[in-house]
Amino acid sequence: MLRHGLITAVFNCLIASALTIAGAGDWADNLVYSLAIGTASWLFIDGGRLLITGHRDALWPKSPWGPLLVVAGVTFGFFIGNLIGDAWRGAPAFTFLDLRGHKLATGVVITIIAGSVICFLFYSFGKSKYMQSQVELAQRNATEARLKLLETQLEPHMLFNTLANLRVLITVDPPRAVAMLDRLNSYLRMTLSGSRALSHPLSAEFDRLGDYLELMSVRMGERLRYTLDLPDDLRDTPVPPLLLQPLVENSIRHGLEPQVEGGEIAVRARREAGQLVIEVSDTGVGLDATQQPSEGGGFGLEQVRERLATVYGEQGRLSLRPAASGGGTCVTLNLPLPA
Repeated sequence: MLRHGLITAVFNCLIASALTIAGAGDWADNLVYSLAIGTASWLFIDGGRLLITGHRDALWPKSPWGPLLVVAGVTFGFFIGNLIGDAWRGAPAFTFLDLRGHKLATGVVITIIAGSVICFLFYSFGKSKYMQSQVELAQRNATEARLKLLETQLEPHMLFNTLANLRVLITVDPPRAVAMLDRLNSYLRMTLSGSRALSHPLSAEFDRLGDYLELMSVRMGERLRYTLDLPDDLRDTPVPPLLLQPLVENSIRHGLEPQVEGGEIAVRARREAGQLVIEVSDTGVGLDATQQPSEGGGFGLEQVRERLATVYGEQGRLSLRPAASGGGTCVTLNLPLPA
């Protein structure tokens, strides 16, 4: 509303200047009349609009209340503004209603044209702002729906993989299968209750990774070793839920399980050049042995790529390469840090 008032004041100054240049009286008198008429009209119309709609960001009232409000506001502003102007000049009240000459007709025409133009501008600006907010809301809803769809695909994928492992373990080592089932029960309870948000702190993501790796340790025993390294200053950084788990699943399934001796998985986060960098590396059989293309393949990597593109656009990147220690694979995520 204040912005409308400032625009109205500037518009009235321009009208007063134009009238003065055209030889229609003194500039100070024209400015007082113009400002008084414009301010009274603005207060009546904008105040009435807020009273009728009840919301500062709402559009104008629906027909016929919107046009009626403009007509009433311009009429109110014309009479009140002229009374203020006459008082400023020390002239008798209502002299502006004198039908002699063209003073009344000129004042009415200028007031109607100026009021109509500025109301149309306010309506157009308001409608443009409203449409822009609707577009942003639709885009935000579409993004959230897509993220939820990706997440609902991911949870059953992890569950089916774990159940398949559990089925194998039941036949060869029932006690460890029972321990694994207990871990799975605890893991699912925490995951399903906490994964309904679009993002959570990186510390929560690492906590879930710890649970998942403990779950896998029940099945693999000493063949699985892991390291989780999260600096304190990155613990609260928001990331999409279950972002790292598909990468760890891939490391176990394609990297460590094919090796008799198993191996180690390391998940490390760091801050680098204003970005959040997360590495998931393993000492498994490596890319050549698993015949994975350099750009990655399979459900897990594609899921992570799609989620990065949905959340971060071109600022989110996943790269896949051989681990620096020789053998094994390293997946690196580059994400923008919150401002």
